[in-house]
Amino acid sequence: MEFFCYHRDRSDSLVLRDELLEEHWSYMDGYAAEMIARGPTLTGDGEVPTGSVHIVDLPDAAAARAFAFDEPGYQAGVYREVMLRRWRNLLGRTMWDFPGGPDEGNRYLVLGLGAGQPVDLVVPPMPAQDELIAYGPLLSDDGAAWLGTAALVRAPDADTARAVLTPDRYADIDVHRWQFGGRS
Repeated sequence: MEFFCYHRDRSDSLVLRDELLEEHWSYMDGYAAEMIARGPTLTGDGEVPTGSVHIVDLPDAAAARAFAFDEPGYQAGVYREVMLRRWRNLLGRTMWDFPGGPDEGNRYLVLGLGAGQPVDLVVPPMPAQDELIAYGPLLSDDGAAWLGTAALVRAPDADTARAVLTPDRYADIDVHRWQFGGRS
């Protein structure tokens, strides 16, 4: 089962986050085989971390909860909230398979929170498809109900990234700067 996990930082936790970086990476190293995508969200200028995204393939919801809540930053109080949802990998690949590589262009996390009938349940057509790093629906714990869509996308700006989702079909669409994560 695939899960989308987004830890959002507390506004005053940067020093603590930095102190725990090696512990965080070591913890994530234990999930290397299960990792589909990972990396920090950032302020608009790309300079300061604001959260951490992890998309993982784990055996069940209990394993996903353990992954999210045993993470060292969570345990130490770095984060103000955690979003953990079932997810479906519509691209069928990891971020390391993205043909655009880890560095070129601006990267964004696009989160569309559901409202009403499901939308964007298939991969967008070209040329947007070429810019997708990860893409799929957010689902209820049992996988039956659509709750939204999460995408990692390369785009020139936040508005272009937002356009990967169908406008006016979500309760809200959040766009955050994002970058490939992990050890250098």
